Amino acid sequence: MLLRLAVAGVLLSLPGGQSLSAQIGSLDAPTPKPKSFVLYAAEQQTVTAGKRSVLELHFRVVDGFHVNSHTPKSELLIPTQMNLQPTAGVKAEALEYPAGTSYSFSFDPAEKLDVYSGAFTVKLAVVAEAGTHTVDGTLRYQACDHAACYPPKSLPVQVIFMAK
Repeated sequence: MLLRLAVAGVLLSLPGGQSLSAQIGSLDAPTPKPKSFVLYAAEQQTVTAGKRSVLELHFRVVDGFHVNSHTPKSELLIPTQMNLQPTAGVKAEALEYPAGTSYSFSFDPAEKLDVYSGAFTVKLAVVAEAGTHTVDGTLRYQACDHAACYPPKSLPVQVIFMAK
């Protein structure tokens, strides 16, 4: 059986007599979980106890997307920013972010954005007591593709290292 509906002057034919709402879906249905646009690779690192050492935090922006750098060119853009929690036995210095890459959209090639895409590394200088340490933190970022920007996200990060 073929059900025909007229909606706003357009004739719709639905197979099997299905209702239009069954074809479209329910607006009350749960939305799929948002995907992660940035991935973090937690790697065990070893530093010299009691001496200034640099840890590397490796991130990768999913193909087809970019995130604003730590220093975007407009105050309206959300910077990529790492917040770390204090950890006993670890004195952390300021994070060192990589330089961004210049990027422009096809609809406005004159405007250049400062972004990260692909792999990027944030460096963290620490002085740590001997032992194994875990520093918890969060990377806050806003991902965009060639057509749109998405709501800001927070990525939990654990920096695990041993000081010998």
